[in-house]
This record gives sequence, structure tokens and C-alpha cells, in this order.
Amino acid sequence: MKKRIKLRTKILILSSILVCSSVLVSGWMMLISISDSFEEEIGERAIAIARTLTQLDDIIINVGQEGGEEYIQPIAERIRLSTNVDYIVILDMNRIRYSHPSETRIGEVFEGGDEIAAYSEHEYTSKALGELGYAIRAFVPIMDEAGTHQVGVAVVGILSPTFQSLVKDYQSDLLVSLVWGLLIGIGGSWFLATNVKKQTYQLEPYEIGRLFEERQTIMQTLDTGIIVTDDKGEISFMNKLAEEYTGYTFSGQMYISEVFTRSWITEQLLESEKVINKPVSFNKTMYLVSIYPIFVKKDFMGSLIILKNRSEIHQLGEELTGVKSLVSALRAQNHEYMNKLHSIAGLIQLDRTDEALELLIEETSDEENMIQFLRDRIDHYPISGLILGKRARAKEMGVHLWIHEDSYLNRVVEGFSSGDLITLIGNLLDNAIESCEDAVLKEVSCLIQGGNNSLYIMVEDSGKGIPTGESELVFQEGYSSKAKEGRGFGLALIKSIVEANQGEISITSKGTNGTIMEIIVGQKIGVGDDG
Repeated sequence: MKKRIKLRTKILILSSILVCSSVLVSGWMMLISISDSFEEEIGERAIAIARTLTQLDDIIINVGQEGGEEYIQPIAERIRLSTNVDYIVILDMNRIRYSHPSETRIGEVFEGGDEIAAYSEHEYTSKALGELGYAIRAFVPIMDEAGTHQVGVAVVGILSPTFQSLVKDYQSDLLVSLVWGLLIGIGGSWFLATNVKKQTYQLEPYEIGRLFEERQTIMQTLDTGIIVTDDKGEISFMNKLAEEYTGYTFSGQMYISEVFTRSWITEQLLESEKVINKPVSFNKTMYLVSIYPIFVKKDFMGSLIILKNRSEIHQLGEELTGVKSLVSALRAQNHEYMNKLHSIAGLIQLDRTDEALELLIEETSDEENMIQFLRDRIDHYPISGLILGKRARAKEMGVHLWIHEDSYLNRVVEGFSSGDLITLIGNLLDNAIESCEDAVLKEVSCLIQGGNNSLYIMVEDSGKGIPTGESELVFQEGYSSKAKEGRGFGLALIKSIVEANQGEISITSKGTNGTIMEIIVGQKIGVGDDG
């Protein structure tokens, strides 16, 4: 495996490079600034000395005169030594030297090239490469005693400090700055690296990158739609299945309110409460939505929204649900048949064969009629199995359950699945049968009518009814007249399924003489109408 450099080491190396670079660049700039300041100061000093020279009578009188150098040279050298300048040169109007640190150069023509303006009565300074190196030279014109005519030029030169000499002079300061900068930089880098590692749970950047890629892959391969939002409802992640469900392509700067317009989901996110498998209709498709608030150290950071296609879930569960319904029906029928067989066997043993035969024919005829009715009128075997199972269970409890002769189920209404119908019919029949447990007259009737665009279910019982004022409470999760833990979710589930498909559910209680529950989705079908 390739050896990776740790984050702390990277930060230390980077900070050291930055500190060294900063100190060196700052030192370079500082030396340039010092050099400029020196040159400005030197220029002012040279100008002052040159002005003094131009005011001396001996220089004014002798410049331009034959043998004048004998008077001018001693004066220039004396002032040069006393002022610690590098050279003083007095020129006549023909640029002939009358003084110079090297006496052999006296009498020669000055050829600096920067002296021309001085012969027009201008004083100035310039930086030029002379015989002794780069120097700051001050040029001041020499006027006659009357001050009306120029008779020469005084040149004062002071060598400017070299960069090497400045480095040598300030090397101790640069070294101290570098050491302190490195110490501060390394200390700050160590603190920064430690703090970053702490916030990233001691993970290295490549480990964080790997976890991010793993999370992306996992999220994209899940068979549920995943949407992640921040605390303001802005979407930070949406997997491909969620994009397929919603019809939106995540491209950044998207808010959940743009995806789910006029939906309870947007309001629920603001409440920061958990929601599990709540139906919602979107793009003419039913989904189950779960919302999980995301907290980091008790601070609300956003929400995780999980979308499940309810039709796909029911398709996967329909087979199992249908099998369970059929098994339940067979188990109940087996129990009932055993009781009938015991009765028939007893009658035969008592030599009452006529009564035994009559009981056998009656039971066989009744079951055959019901099975034939379901085969003719109900086109979905899981629903038929459910009805047979509930009918057998009702018989065990002494309740007469009959299916209205006008019942039929041609197709499952759009938006529903067989699993939805099993949930609706099963819960309604269970509630009706249980309500007749302590009643004198124990009867339950059921009418089912379903086509392409409509569904009507009516279940009526002769049970104890619903107490006054509790008609709306029965649809709340956890409410149950049985007062047992784990109950009270059937009607709440029924209501959520019906309302998610723009349907209606109503309860009509006849006091203590029973209850009628109706579900209408689409246009209500009249009794006797086969759609």
C-alpha cells in the first residue's frame, strides 16, 4: 500500500515553507526599502556638501583658471576627508577636473554622462556606475561672485551600500525573524492540525474522501429515494431514485419547497420531528415518506427524507400477504370443519344418519355457494382468501358474516393495490366482528364494489356501537376501546390510505345497536350497479 503523508505533517511542512518564504520576501523588501532610504539620505547629504563647496571663494575664483587645481584640490580633499564622502570633483565649463581623490585624474575630462543638466544651472542627484562602483552623485552649479554666470560644477559622490553589505549588516535581525516566525508557524500549525483532526474524528483527508465515496455509492444503490436537507430546507443530497420519483435533477441551490409544493413535508421539516411511513401523493403516484431529523451535538442540522414507492412495496408484499390470508382462511376452515365432522360422527354413532346427512349437505352447499360467489364476483384471489378467512373466524366467534349479493371487484381502483384493499377490508371486518363479541344479535354485513375509477366499501355490524363524542377519536393512532397495548392503529392506517387517494371515510353509529363504516373513493356506486 502506498505510504501517505499525514495531515499534521503536511500542514507543518506547508507552514514552514510559508514562514520561510514570508520572512525571506519580507527581508528582501525590507532591505530594498532600507536601501532606498539610505540613497535618499545620501543624496540630501551630498547636495548639502556640494552647495557648501560652491560658496567657497577659493573655488569660485580658481575654477577654470590655469593652475587653479593647486588651490582647489587641497580644499576639496580636506572637506572630503572631514565629511567622509567618497569623492569630490570640481569641473570647469569644459568638464575638466580640478579635483579628484586620485590626483592622476586631475586635468582629465569628466565623462559620467549625467552631468549635462548641471551645466544649465540645475542641481540634482543621480545614481550612476563610477570608477569606484555605484554612487549617489550630487551636481550643483558653481556661479561667479556676482552670481550671474556659471563657471563650473561641483560633484560630490557617496558610494551607495550594496545589497550584500545590507544583508551582512542585518543578517542577525533576519535570522531572529526567521527563527521566531518558524516557531510561531510550527506552533500554530500543530494547533490547527490537532483541531482539524479532532473535528474530523481523527480521520485523514483520504479516509474522509473514501468514506464520502462509500456513502455516495451506498446512497445511490439503495432501493429507496434519499433526500438530505439542511436546517433551512435547502437540499444538499438527492440520490438517483429520488430524482426519478420527484422528476427533479439535483443541481445545487434547490429547496425542498420547490420539489414538494403545497405539501405537509415542508411544514414537517420546520417542526424537526420524526415521521415514519406517512403516505403522500406525488405525480399521481403514492409514496410512503419517512422524515428523520439530523442532530449534531443537540443542534438541529437538517433532515433525512426517505421515499418509498408504495405500489412497489405492496407488489413485493402482496404475494406474502395473500398467502397469509389464505393460510389463515384454511386454518379457520379446518378448525370449523373439525367441529362439523365431530358433530356428524356423533350423529352417525347415534344412528341418526338422516340428520348427519342433512348437516353435511347444508355445510357443503353453503361453502360451495360462497366460494362460487367469490369466484364470480371477486377477481382478486388475495381478497377472496381474506373474506373466507374472516368468515370462518366470525363463525368461530358465533358471528354471522355475510357478503352483500351486489358485491363485486372487477379491478383495483387507480392509486390502490391489492395490499391496500386487504388492509382496508381486513381491519374493517376485524373491528366489526370484535364489536359483536358481547352483543345479543351478532351480525356483520359487507358490501364491496370496485372498478377502474371508483371504490365503495361498507361494513355494518350489530355490535355495541361507538360512544358519543368518540367518532373522530377512533382514527387517532393508539386509540382503542380495548385499551390494550399495540392496538388502535388499524383505523388510523385506513384513514391515511383513503385520504392519500383523495377518498372519504365515514362512521355512522346507531347508539348501542351497531355501527356503519363507509369508504368512498371516486364516484359512489349504487347498490345493484355492477359498474
